[in-house]
Amino acid sequence: MPLEALAEWLQPLLVQASLPQNRQLYRALRELILQGRLQGGQRLPSSRQLATALQIARNTVLYAFEQLQAEGYVLTRHGAGSYVAETLPDPSPQGEVTTPVENAAGGPYLSRRVQQVLGGMQMRGFMRERTPAFWPGVPELAQFPHLLWQRIWQRQQRQMPRDWLGYTRAGGHQGLKQVLSDYLRLTRALNCSPEQILITSGTQQSLDLLARALADPGDVAWMEEPGYGGASAALTAAELALCPVPVDNEGLCWERGDYPVPRLIYVTPSHQYPLGCVMSLSRRRSLLQYAAQQQSWILEDDYDSEFRYDGAPLAALQGLDRAQRVIYMGTLSKACYPGLRLAYLVLPPVLVEPLTRLQARLLREPDYVKQATLAEFIAEGHLASHIRRMRQLYAARQQLLRDSIADGLEAEAALLGGQGGLHVVCPLPVGSKERPLMQQLQQRQVQTPPLGSFHLATPQQSGLVLGYAGVHENDIRRAGRILGQQLRVFTADPEQS
Repeated sequence: MPLEALAEWLQPLLVQASLPQNRQLYRALRELILQGRLQGGQRLPSSRQLATALQIARNTVLYAFEQLQAEGYVLTRHGAGSYVAETLPDPSPQGEVTTPVENAAGGPYLSRRVQQVLGGMQMRGFMRERTPAFWPGVPELAQFPHLLWQRIWQRQQRQMPRDWLGYTRAGGHQGLKQVLSDYLRLTRALNCSPEQILITSGTQQSLDLLARALADPGDVAWMEEPGYGGASAALTAAELALCPVPVDNEGLCWERGDYPVPRLIYVTPSHQYPLGCVMSLSRRRSLLQYAAQQQSWILEDDYDSEFRYDGAPLAALQGLDRAQRVIYMGTLSKACYPGLRLAYLVLPPVLVEPLTRLQARLLREPDYVKQATLAEFIAEGHLASHIRRMRQLYAARQQLLRDSIADGLEAEAALLGGQGGLHVVCPLPVGSKERPLMQQLQQRQVQTPPLGSFHLATPQQSGLVLGYAGVHENDIRRAGRILGQQLRVFTADPEQS
């Protein structure tokens, strides 16, 4: 194709203002090659010639040629220029551009289990410097000791052994497993050794690993109702049959119902998510006895027990287990920051070897430099110091939230779950509609998920889940007054929403 004709073909394709010009040119040339307008073996003009013809920078053309060469669309012969490849990397015939397989609704085809997982999921519509009021589950990020963490990380980076660069299969950094074992025995009364700990890349990976290893498709998994959506998503993705079991003020309440025997039982006994209740000792013992009798596995998610404002953190369910049916799940996302992507499992001894091998086969282990950094951070007492500071900060922010709502309500709101954690629940009158109220709040820049979104079945409770830990004090005051005003109107006439 003559240079003038090529330039004429390319000009109309260079119109995507949202893309850099070098990407536009690369896409345009690739399109011409796939359509067969530039045929295999055809010599391309030099980068200088094409840049002049298109009146663009030569570096723009060089980038496009290099990208096409890297992907196999163009071959460069030393001293002879660039040519369209005779055999294209794209499996479709020339002149045919493939598109993703679509479903009946016109979107890309997704498996049924993925459609179930994504069906109830709402992406957070923010990427901001400050967490919006009152989005739950986000800790205070600005006050994490980033410079201290960075110094430890750089030191670990300099001295790391060469084998950390390979495929590690030890289930985690030994030093981190040792300090976590010591920490958990001291603060959570766990019965565990370092060998029982498996380091993962977050709670979601922990749940995925456990669901794959311990249950087959169609097996029953009990879920707290209401409960953590991330857990129900992971178990749904594993094609388990989820059975919602209600929660009362003593925790999971299964004894008065007729529920199928579960393979897995997911619970948050130390601080039920999202209602905030604590599972009573009698209920814990009954659940342990039931799991032992039915050979069920209890997945104990202890996601934020460090932040308790009324006394010391409670002993974990795992510490009471004598039949070794409890798998303890911990995370550093709340104590440090979510982007750390480090969590851990405390496994019964019989599960250590198979789950370590399964993780190495399917998921791989998290970065060892990061794990070693966390081990030193904990061993030197920095984590404990940070948790103490955040516990004081979060308690103050919760009180500020209560005061700010009361200013609008002219009375203190009856909030649930304030003994610990990073959020509280504001109950609404029975039968009231949450979403209209939530939408009114969104119009005034207040974001809070409805309690109904945490249910698998038809919600029996109405309310709003209010996060405060990562919300700046000025935002709590402003949003709290707005929320109080809206609640006063709503409580007076729920039907008006």
